[in-house]
Amino acid sequence: MAKILVVDDDQGMREFLEIMLSREGYRVSTSSDAGKALSRCRKETFDLIITDLKMPKMDGIGFLKEVKQISPETMVILITAYASGETAVTAMKEGAYDYIEKDFAIEDLNRIVRNALPAKGVKRDDALFLKEVGDAVGFGNMIGNSREMLKVYTTIKKVADTPANVLILGESGTGKELVAKAVHENSSRRKMPFVVINCGGIPENLLESELFGYIKGAFTGAYSDKAGLFEVAHGGTIFLDEIAELPPLLQVKLLRVVQEKTFRRIGGADDIRVDVRIISATHQNLADNVKSGSFREDLYYRLNVIPLQLPPLRERKEDIPVLTKHFIEKYSREFGKEIKTISAYALELLMQYPFPGNIRELENIIERSIALETSNIILPENLVLSKDLGPGEVTAIPELTDAGLNLNEELARFEKLLIEKAIEKAGGSKTRAAELLKISYDSLHYRSEKLGIRP
Repeated sequence: MAKILVVDDDQGMREFLEIMLSREGYRVSTSSDAGKALSRCRKETFDLIITDLKMPKMDGIGFLKEVKQISPETMVILITAYASGETAVTAMKEGAYDYIEKDFAIEDLNRIVRNALPAKGVKRDDALFLKEVGDAVGFGNMIGNSREMLKVYTTIKKVADTPANVLILGESGTGKELVAKAVHENSSRRKMPFVVINCGGIPENLLESELFGYIKGAFTGAYSDKAGLFEVAHGGTIFLDEIAELPPLLQVKLLRVVQEKTFRRIGGADDIRVDVRIISATHQNLADNVKSGSFREDLYYRLNVIPLQLPPLRERKEDIPVLTKHFIEKYSREFGKEIKTISAYALELLMQYPFPGNIRELENIIERSIALETSNIILPENLVLSKDLGPGEVTAIPELTDAGLNLNEELARFEKLLIEKAIEKAGGSKTRAAELLKISYDSLHYRSEKLGIRP
């Protein structure tokens, strides 16, 4: 049973919220001012705090800051007589879960409270969900059941059916669009449109018309009215990929859509109202862009209500085998081949490879391998890895077949690789390279000569 603290100097509001939330099964405590509430927070932990914004001595924002110092995991919802974009940015920046206006509908507050509580920790339903997806290969169209991906799946499950905007962060090739689609398909909007646009792939002069549309005669070539993607996505979800590339003028126009749910077509005079959930994504550090001034701070906090960080493939290597199997099946069907698996040595090469291009690079590697392979198994010689770390340079365990292998040759290969890497890391200094390898300079010189390693 979740513990909720209500903080408001209005006795009527405190009593109303206490009755309403108690009926929902929560354990509710109340406090008439922020100072008393902070004293209680130092003595006991609350799952959720609902606080008024305007209070004597200490306002809701100041109280929020203090609460987050005492108990960072406690969710905080602010109640305000008048909501504004500035209020929202300040509240979210300081760690508020959400805010709601004082003339709220009871069902709206109940929904916000229900959504806020699971965000604090893994509840029983989440634990069951984790077991289900952990036993499976993936979730939706995403592949992988590593610990890192289970966290992603759990977050998707929690936030999918809320109206909150989501910002997906991750390196190129980590599958940000798949995550956005999973959020959409697990929400109540799943039967409505899912519209995708790459903000960095369209020239600025065309991007505005793509997003917001135009009316006939707005510019040369506008021979008829055209609906923008926000209109197309009405009732559903719009996915703004590479949001960091959005030009400053369009950031202003997007902020209006986020705040007011309205926009105008190019050349139009009428406001068009839309109901659209916005999911954004970028491989850049958007917080740094805010600091540098290239991205609006108010828009950042509006889009970054639910941040979702995707791990690179090198941090979830246990997913490489299942991803490889998936891509082998996919491209074997496409190319009409009977390739069923990958050799143990070839898979070991993939496990040792850092994948700078992430899942997209793995998919390309397997696609090329299927195209080149003439047998029914992917062999190491058909793995085309990057020049910086090719198959011959990877510290992988070779496959031991019935024909055996030459141990001395394999040991020499590993020894040569390590010495070359040490010399490279030492900037060409063999003295420093010997220190890195914990051997004497004379030993390094002898081994280098024997293996044909030149300065």
